[in-house]
Amino acid sequence: MAVFRALFSRRTFYAVTGSTLLGAGGGYYYLNSGPAYPSSSKETRRPPPPWTPPSREEMLNRLKATAPKQARSDPEEEEFDLLIVGGGATGAGCAVDAASRGLKVALVERDDFGAGTSSKSTKLVHGGVRYLQKAVMELDYEQYKLVREALHERRIFLQTAPYLSAMLPIMLPIYKYWQVPYYWAGCKMYDVLAGKENMESSYLMSKGKALETFPMLKSEGLVGALVYYDGQHNDSRMNTALIMSAVKAGATVANYCEVTDLHKGETGKLNGARLKDNLTGQEWNIRAKGIINATGPFADTLLTLDNPSHKPIVQPSSGVHITLPNYYSPRKMGLLDPATSDGRVIFFLPWQGNTIAGTTDSPATVTREPRAQEEDIRWILDEVRHYLAPDIKVRRGDVLSAWSGLRPLVRNPGASSTEGLVRNHMIHVSENGLVTIAGGKWTTYRAMAEETIDVAVKEFALESKAGKCVTDQLRLVGSDGWSRNMFIGLIQRYGLETEVAKHLSDNYGDRAWTVCSLASPTGANWPLHGIRIHPQYPFIEAEVRYAVRNEYAQTAIDVLSRRTRLSFLNVRAAITALPRVVDIMAEELNWSSSRKAAEIERAIRNFETMGLTSDEANICANLKEVSFAPLISEAKNQRRRIPVEKSGGGV
Repeated sequence: MAVFRALFSRRTFYAVTGSTLLGAGGGYYYLNSGPAYPSSSKETRRPPPPWTPPSREEMLNRLKATAPKQARSDPEEEEFDLLIVGGGATGAGCAVDAASRGLKVALVERDDFGAGTSSKSTKLVHGGVRYLQKAVMELDYEQYKLVREALHERRIFLQTAPYLSAMLPIMLPIYKYWQVPYYWAGCKMYDVLAGKENMESSYLMSKGKALETFPMLKSEGLVGALVYYDGQHNDSRMNTALIMSAVKAGATVANYCEVTDLHKGETGKLNGARLKDNLTGQEWNIRAKGIINATGPFADTLLTLDNPSHKPIVQPSSGVHITLPNYYSPRKMGLLDPATSDGRVIFFLPWQGNTIAGTTDSPATVTREPRAQEEDIRWILDEVRHYLAPDIKVRRGDVLSAWSGLRPLVRNPGASSTEGLVRNHMIHVSENGLVTIAGGKWTTYRAMAEETIDVAVKEFALESKAGKCVTDQLRLVGSDGWSRNMFIGLIQRYGLETEVAKHLSDNYGDRAWTVCSLASPTGANWPLHGIRIHPQYPFIEAEVRYAVRNEYAQTAIDVLSRRTRLSFLNVRAAITALPRVVDIMAEELNWSSSRKAAEIERAIRNFETMGLTSDEANICANLKEVSFAPLISEAKNQRRRIPVEKSGGGV
């Protein structure tokens, strides 16, 4: 009787009920935690409705339509609300934001879209573990705000461009027992700060499990590892998606279009600019109610046009990365060294089938084509060796590619090194009305754009049809009809190799259907379509045609470096693919033989900055069997520039 009474007492009832609810709640949380992949709102087994953007020629005509007021029937007819200068992440983000609010937007970029810093990042969408450490150790509230903002934006980033980004587990190897609680507490604080924005929680890993997951890791002295999650993306493809999303929202965009002068009205406020088409040399004026300077590390150049006596606001930092073969890292796990020999941080990440290692952080001077210096490459290799098993010999010859990107850090006169600067952004409005957005990083591009357009709307008294910013809910071009299983439909309809189909799905989203429609038959029993531009990589010839017709690619470098990522994955493979890419672009853009030769020369000069150890003669040796090799030699001897000729074709 006493046992019966104890089992069915009120206290027992409360204990059992509480335990059940706790277990159920915990189970529900566990089953529903982790990355939330938004389901597609459209059918993914068949092509989405076709959409062809206006050609580059049409875009230039829109920009040229601005005329003096007395020559127009409507004084406001062709005046843009905003002229955005700079086609990187920040500028493209501003264009998407402004166009989605219903503003009349023009964006110009003197090089290709994303040709600068925006295509040369670490490929991470991260909150900034390093900044969190500084926020705690130095009680720096600005660093803390930077981490909070970045974690919030990370979630939005992953949801608005799901096919271009994903969560990646990153391992911190632990070699001292006291580091276990230290790193665990830091990563848990990272999780707590993320709050509802958190996509995955960090966890500890035993030594055995760490070596099983990352077998090339140095085992001597290893205690265990801690794994946390951050986002990873394809930066230049993301940049292209932003540009095309802005176009779809009504923006007018043009690459290779440079601002050579700024115009002021009677009040001294900016009201337009002088533009130059760098492919033809043609110049014209454009009118705009407001101008936004989103030129990254080149922000001071435009500020000088506005005010020759201005004080510089950008302090550039060079970040060098290298690409190694895929056997240097697991396919789904990265590695972080939180304290290198000189106190910096280095990442070791799987990306696009290869491995990225970097980055350096040193003061730099602004240049349009920064070179990856040999000492930086060797420093990265030395740091990588510290974490790999002694039987793995990391050689200089294993470096497939290397690049240097200029970070547009906001200047802090009190900082002794660029590593001590915050990657935060700053918005500055000059006396003449030039709005400059400087600093920041890929993760927070959307928030930076929102803040910038808010300032511009207020500064220039613009009327926004849509009201406030909507980009936190706006899915980018390629996202609506995409799902993680879409590649199966591509295989079934076009007879593609699985690797190629996955690549197209993960880099073009639902636009992959259009890419496939341009694919030529292989002439083989399998695959039926999809001729590769290099046998070791999944890039196909149809991507070259698509880049020209639908993504404003104008040079071979545009295709090999930014529409595809071949030169970043393997610069020697890019050199091998170069002649065929030039041939295809010549068909699309009606290039002459001299233009083809100049394209190859220009591309090789660019590739020489990407970690090659061979000299120019050895590079040219790779092209001996190319039918127009004599033209290459002729172009090199005369050091020709790209000739002034009108591009034909669909862009």
